[in-house]
Amino acid sequence: MDIQVNLNDAYYQQGSTAERWDRAQLFFDAKEYDKAARILGPLVEEVPELASPRLLLARSYYHSAQLGKAEQELRTVLESWPVEHYAQLMLGRTLERQGRHDEAAPYLRTAAALSGDFESLER
Repeated sequence: MDIQVNLNDAYYQQGSTAERWDRAQLFFDAKEYDKAARILGPLVEEVPELASPRLLLARSYYHSAQLGKAEQELRTVLESWPVEHYAQLMLGRTLERQGRHDEAAPYLRTAAALSGDFESLER
């Protein structure tokens, strides 16, 4: 069993950073979110200064119902990039999906303001 797990891990982690990024995007586009996350987790550790891999990892977690992990990644993004409106939106939606509507509201309002969606702010 350990050999099978190690072979699978080797597949997901082979190639250059760019090749793994492309592979993760392919899995994500194919709605294989758990496989995308297996590639993106180590990739994010390798290039923590980049927002895009971490956002795609958060989206992969969100779509595979790993909401706690999605929340953690999104909060990490917002620590470094507080005006990343998509991270604000995703965190709000992640919190909503967990039934934490009061916590979600400020993130959703901030996302709307950052994207220029002032009509959403009036609701």
